[in-house]
Amino acid sequence: MTQISIMTAQELALSLKRIASEMMEACAAQRNIALIGVLTRGEPLARRLAGHIEEMEGISPPLGALDIGVHRDDGGHPTEGRGFEPTLIDFDMTGRQVFLVDDVFFTGRTVRAALDAMMELGRPRKIWLAALIDRGHRELPFRPDFIGKNVPTSLAEHIRVRVREVDGEDGVWLLKK
Repeated sequence: MTQISIMTAQELALSLKRIASEMMEACAAQRNIALIGVLTRGEPLARRLAGHIEEMEGISPPLGALDIGVHRDDGGHPTEGRGFEPTLIDFDMTGRQVFLVDDVFFTGRTVRAALDAMMELGRPRKIWLAALIDRGHRELPFRPDFIGKNVPTSLAEHIRVRVREVDGEDGVWLLKK
């Protein structure tokens, strides 16, 4: 398998800074925001975005981590072959603008599962979607509001995102067979 670098650690950091700026521009008059990262790699990305927002705007938005495993519809039984990480959302989402953060946007099924999971916990005023990579191949009618990089792929190709908090390094690679 061939691995091609499509985003270095520095490019990843710059993308997150840009996304944070775009997020604040989109809701400039509204400060009642929160960020929720889809586990596993969306959570550290959301944490970094929150850090940029605090630097730029002087506000510290609440952060949450969302495990969507039991809401997935695109695999075997959700409890087979994976451990679950706890959903950690210790704030009320009701009335907030919530930024849902994930590493890769692909078919839209992760977003569908995340929305189901979030609605069990509260009703945000608005939900925005931020993804570091958008690789295409939609199966459901969702689309990220904020994107780090568009990377058109074939179905045989894969995207590997690595973040230092989980993997010990930052970067994004395209994997070709």
